[in-house]
Amino acid sequence: MPKMRYVILQQNQELQFVEMPEDYAYQLSALNLRLNKELDKLTAENVPDLPLAVAECDSLELLREQYSLESGLDYINRLERAFASIQEQNYPLISLLTEIRALQAQLEQWYEEENLLL
Repeated sequence: MPKMRYVILQQNQELQFVEMPEDYAYQLSALNLRLNKELDKLTAENVPDLPLAVAECDSLELLREQYSLESGLDYINRLERAFASIQEQNYPLISLLTEIRALQAQLEQWYEEENLLL
């Protein structure tokens, strides 16, 4: 069984829990912090409201039914779709999308190598 790490994200009062391969959790946290830093520079109307990475941990046990665990690949796919749909004219959005897609490709390869893709 591969070693996983958990990234905890917060959006307003809501928490999100993302399960990442151990070697990629830091990349997701760093990407999240960078995207949040750059969001204010975007001028499009359909900019997604992103949660902020607040913690990483090696083990996680969810104790409330209202919370669920999302796979890192599902999360990054959702993030890529959200940023790909932005109609930005004044900011080089392609650099942000490139970073998202690079992590997306790494995760797809990891899941494939671990035979975890369905």
